[in-house]
Amino acid sequence: MVVIGDAYGQAMTAAFRGDPRGIASVERSDGRLMLDIGIDYLAPARRWVPEERAAIRLAKGRVLDVGCGAGRVALHLQERDHEVVAIDVSPGAVALSRERGVRDARELAASQVRTADGPFDTIVMYGNNLGLLRDARHARWLLRRFARATTHGALLLGGTLDPYRTEDPSHLAYQAENRRRGRMSGQIRMRIRFNDLASPWFDYLFVSKDELVSLVQGTGWRLADTIDDGSAQYVAVLERA
Repeated sequence: MVVIGDAYGQAMTAAFRGDPRGIASVERSDGRLMLDIGIDYLAPARRWVPEERAAIRLAKGRVLDVGCGAGRVALHLQERDHEVVAIDVSPGAVALSRERGVRDARELAASQVRTADGPFDTIVMYGNNLGLLRDARHARWLLRRFARATTHGALLLGGTLDPYRTEDPSHLAYQAENRRRGRMSGQIRMRIRFNDLASPWFDYLFVSKDELVSLVQGTGWRLADTIDDGSAQYVAVLERA
């Protein structure tokens, strides 16, 4: 029996408390369970993946941490004297961020960020949270919204992965079905599972670098750089035009 609730927040809290059950999974709409999450979302910067460690050095000024989880990015940037607004839709994650020392953590969706919440000099979307762009139409809408809440020359540091860099038959079949339905290959319908809890279903987007160049056109942003280690994973560096 699956109960709809704050699976992500509960998993983060369990991991923080040292509960061995503090591992959550992503359930894709085709039934595949993948990508265990948990303790890595509590990790200090020295344990982040190389591209995140490299890109975070670019952060400047006032920062918006989108999808803050347990607050790893916000805590790191606070230690470096940045003012950080950390947001997440998970009430449990927001509560845990505050408990861990994040000064300004808010229960807020990326799509609810207002011009009045800014201005921000940097937006960070780590943990593959560039996926919150959801799809081509929503991506352009959200990036324009972010542009209105940022300063000229602001940076957006977004973690994602190139969906085409796989040979997994399950992933390839899912991508083919997406294209058949007129969706982008890297779109995923998914939810977070933790014990008997499941989050509501939501849409996520993985994009190649070429697709991202196309997506940002006309949004007030440009793809200034990408940081990667040769794997499918990379951090996109968008600059506010």
